[in-house]
Amino acid sequence: MATANDTRPASISLETLDAAFASGVISLDQRERLLAMEAGPESVATAEGDEENLRLIGGGNDLFVTVGTVLLTAGFYFVLNTMLAGRPLWIAAALAAFAWLVAEVVTRQHRMKLSSTVLALVFAASGTVLLVLLVQATLDIQLPDSLWELIAMRGPVSQAGYAVLGGIILAAVLYFWRFRVPILAGVVAIAATLLAFFQTALFLYDGVTSGTVAPPSLQDGPELVRAALYMPLVCGLIIFATAVALDLHDRERRTIWSDCAFWLHVVSAPMLVHPLFIMATGQDLAFGRIEPGADATVMLAILIIGFVYVALAIDRRSLLVPTLAYFGTLGIYYLVNSAANTTGVPPFALILLVVGALVILFGAGWQRIRRLIIGSTLPTSVLSKLPPFRI
Repeated sequence: MATANDTRPASISLETLDAAFASGVISLDQRERLLAMEAGPESVATAEGDEENLRLIGGGNDLFVTVGTVLLTAGFYFVLNTMLAGRPLWIAAALAAFAWLVAEVVTRQHRMKLSSTVLALVFAASGTVLLVLLVQATLDIQLPDSLWELIAMRGPVSQAGYAVLGGIILAAVLYFWRFRVPILAGVVAIAATLLAFFQTALFLYDGVTSGTVAPPSLQDGPELVRAALYMPLVCGLIIFATAVALDLHDRERRTIWSDCAFWLHVVSAPMLVHPLFIMATGQDLAFGRIEPGADATVMLAILIIGFVYVALAIDRRSLLVPTLAYFGTLGIYYLVNSAANTTGVPPFALILLVVGALVILFGAGWQRIRRLIIGSTLPTSVLSKLPPFRI
């Protein structure tokens, strides 16, 4: 029990918690829960619960360290490029090891968020280059000169694809296990998606070469591309569902899993929006044109409405940021390219007007709209598992 002469601090300092985490006394989850307990339940109510905390940057010092990290990494790369000229494999290996060692200080000990993200991306990029060069040197893969050489390369190509993509996932998981950097969830999602694409391509390749699948003609190109667009759509839905599950797991947005969910939403957004956008507006290809489809337009509208509803349900505005940003960018690009061929107000311009107005409306009265829509459409048994209404 503390006495009047007790000089111990009334609470554990942030530095002590960081030191305890760095030395392995407590886990990252325990550290964040202790900080939440120290803040007290009243902090949630008084900190304007209508705001959503995106922990992408730790403050001015984090930004300062990030600049130093970028300069240090760039300098190290050019030193390696001079000392190990003509040895890209060794340069990639040294960069990956360098990123890991710097992360031991910047990430493991000081938990600098933005600089940790930069180091994780450096590690992922250099690790990817290292895996590609290793596999290429091991399997001696060369660009084919004819169709028959391509067919003969089926075995080495499949081994190379599995080795590179599987190695990226394994390296990202290992780095995440050590440093808990959320952006690596997005790296794993991208690699897993590419692995799914690769496996599908091998399946079709085997079907065509064995004769069980008829090879498509040049005239079938647009329809083949339209059918292929459903592949990223399915992968995007799986990643999106995983992100929503993580959001529901961390309803108060206090652990690293909600940060991982944000990056999964960033990855899933283009996979979900882009295929439906192409099918809804049409696309000129080298071997034909994908004609606009009313069904894709309806699906795109349902997708946006579904995103808004899910975001309201789990109280996660950041879920909409990458999706609507990508949707708006595509829409503006489409309008700029088609402006010369249209007369009057383009229909898609009206769509952007409506979506933009709704975003501002939802941003200004998010919690009230959330209570009105979600509170009146979901049963109490489901509401009890969702983040509480703030007002």
